[in-house]
Amino acid sequence: MQSPIESQQARVLIQLRDMILKGVFGPGERLAEIPLAERLQTSRTPVRLALGTLEHEGLIAPSASGGYQMRGYTAKEVVDAIRSRGVLEGFAARTLAEQGAPRSLLRALKDCLDEGDKAVQKPVMDLDDYAVYVDMNVRLHTLILEGCGNASILRLMERINSLPFAAPSAMLPMQSSIAEGTQWMQLAHHQHHNLVQAIERGQGTRAQALGEEHVEIACRNLEYAVDRPEQAAKVMPAIRLVTDASRKAG
Repeated sequence: MQSPIESQQARVLIQLRDMILKGVFGPGERLAEIPLAERLQTSRTPVRLALGTLEHEGLIAPSASGGYQMRGYTAKEVVDAIRSRGVLEGFAARTLAEQGAPRSLLRALKDCLDEGDKAVQKPVMDLDDYAVYVDMNVRLHTLILEGCGNASILRLMERINSLPFAAPSAMLPMQSSIAEGTQWMQLAHHQHHNLVQAIERGQGTRAQALGEEHVEIACRNLEYAVDRPEQAAKVMPAIRLVTDASRKAG
């Protein structure tokens, strides 16, 4: 059980990470301890510790004048992170397929598929459908990662998912805002079906390839957002962290 101090430190870290991923701070913006402590209604110590952790995660960078500043990302850096996630998820799916997935896990994965089918199998998805899909998507990916039994994959994935736009559902707000969004979502969920099928049939190589292919939709969404930064900023304010998009907006 966490002590009150540890609990406060964890809360401040979560709050700061969430603010970063929501685009509250722009690239190059200084992150000073005292203003942040006042903003979060806490002392400087948990803020200092949180900033050190966020630097280690690669979300912020040391400032030449001391302390820290918000860093920016190139579109290539984000795509590299997304594709790295695909490699890890593909390997997790392959491991699960080759070692044999328990019936209980397969049932949970198929429940996710059924839930996703209800959300995407319609001409146009509404916001409630997207909310259902996001929840299902996170659960399905988590089931596969945790089910493979590889703690190293989980640690690596946690690091990748802490980066802007790298997590499984990070690009869905962009997808929900475009005309082709429903079609892309249907394609993504069809890939979910194929992935679960490969796991159930013990097709490790196929599961690996499907996991890596699956993230290409997120890469396509990012490309769309970078090309249309003003539109993207309405649903994904953190797009300002992608410096390529910022230049296009200017």
